[in-house]
Amino acid sequence: MAKIKRALISVFDKTGVIELAQVLSEQGVEILSSGGTAKLLSENNIKVIDVSEYTGSPEMMNGRVKTLHPKIHGGILADRTNTKHVEEAEKNGIGFIDLVVVNLYPFEDTIKKGASLADTIEKIDIGGPTLVRAAAKNYQNVAVVVSPNSYEKVTSELKETGELSVQSREELALEAWMHISHYDAVIENYFRKVFSNSVQYPEYLTISFHKNQDLRYGENPHQTAAFYVDDQYKESSIANAKQLQGKQLSYNNLLDANSALALIKEFSETTAVVMKHNNPSGVASAQNLLEAYKLARSVDPEAAFGGVTILNREVGGELAAEITSKFIEIVLAPSFTEKALEIFSKKKKLRLLQIDGLDKNHPPYREYRSVVGGLLVQDGNVILHDKQFNVVTKKTPTDKEILAMKYAWKVCKHVKSNSIVYAQPTRVIGIGAGQMKRVDAARLGADIAADFGLELKGCAMASDAFFPFRDGIDAAAKRGITAVIQPGGSIRDQEVIDAANEHGMSMVFTGVRHFRH
Repeated sequence: MAKIKRALISVFDKTGVIELAQVLSEQGVEILSSGGTAKLLSENNIKVIDVSEYTGSPEMMNGRVKTLHPKIHGGILADRTNTKHVEEAEKNGIGFIDLVVVNLYPFEDTIKKGASLADTIEKIDIGGPTLVRAAAKNYQNVAVVVSPNSYEKVTSELKETGELSVQSREELALEAWMHISHYDAVIENYFRKVFSNSVQYPEYLTISFHKNQDLRYGENPHQTAAFYVDDQYKESSIANAKQLQGKQLSYNNLLDANSALALIKEFSETTAVVMKHNNPSGVASAQNLLEAYKLARSVDPEAAFGGVTILNREVGGELAAEITSKFIEIVLAPSFTEKALEIFSKKKKLRLLQIDGLDKNHPPYREYRSVVGGLLVQDGNVILHDKQFNVVTKKTPTDKEILAMKYAWKVCKHVKSNSIVYAQPTRVIGIGAGQMKRVDAARLGADIAADFGLELKGCAMASDAFFPFRDGIDAAAKRGITAVIQPGGSIRDQEVIDAANEHGMSMVFTGVRHFRH
């Protein structure tokens, strides 16, 4: 490759740019620059040629137009192997530019700060992305650098060989395309919100997530994986949690923690959730957090082994000791006392996450799930609909039964379908998750409760979808269930209602289904 003879440097983030320019200057590279970058380099005794001087055109329109000139873009885009390009460059007094170092106006940071629309618009970079696109297109002849993180790699190679290899140019060009793609996606998503576009699902979906970390592996050790986050999402989330100790979170850890967070946000009262394999194995509320945790774990203490625990109040030393008395993978809470941290620190592998905002309601969000060859997108299931119960049986539920139904309904929403949840007013008693037949989910949940000596008599039963047959009602009645909450909507609803009436049960329809696949 030809040596770099001329470079254009125009950066908003000036981290490391002086050191980079010094190396280029030592290599005999002519440096073009403009605005604040040119001023900074000159102040540090680095020889620069101002872009306006080089092009013969003044910077204008408050800096909106400065590098948009044929002498700049011709010098970047010219194919040195194309005779016509070379001749036209010579004819028009265009010198080749071999290196472009550009980073962009901080549009993303600007919207994070809640700037006005006018201020935000001024932070939409036009010249910068144009320079980057041009250089990345002509990467065979021009190296493009968009991040200060790449400066050391570039300078090391230049010091050693005086040029950049084809492989380096390719890597830098790919980084540039990713950088521009993300920049454009952020701008589009911002204006989609600002202009209140009524199209919920656009013809082309442009999303951009930032890699938080590579994961040790995916669901299984033979699968690779990484964790990407939405930098614009500032609500309570696993992406925004602070890990205080323990091993790196795994793919499965993140899924379980995310599900646990979604569930506990349903409760304002003091509550503990134990999650295992993306299903809750226990949920309970109580006057104090220690009691809530003990009750939640008691629903299925065997399933709790190696699970995830989330609590919506500060964790103290006594609770920390109770949690660590059994094997737990992850503990999440809004805060921890010094004593709790001391106790947890003895379990070096235990992941401890501090997560704020557990007391806030679910804001609207989008869910993305991949299928081979495509992407499924839907609104998050934030609706609970627990206030407009329609009593469909002869027996009206008691106040206690209504409380138990509401509790079961909140939990059922977060259990894999087909799901059945048995509950008392402040705790879960049994959970039947992920069954192909609803009656099997009813039996499974009841059997789990019986296995650990929990009393089902007088409990409420929640079903995430309608009962297609009366068999689920019959199975629950045999275990002493007195109240049922379900969406309704089956062609056999009347058969199911008749079954409840025969057993003297109360039943309400919500009209809302809570499938979770």
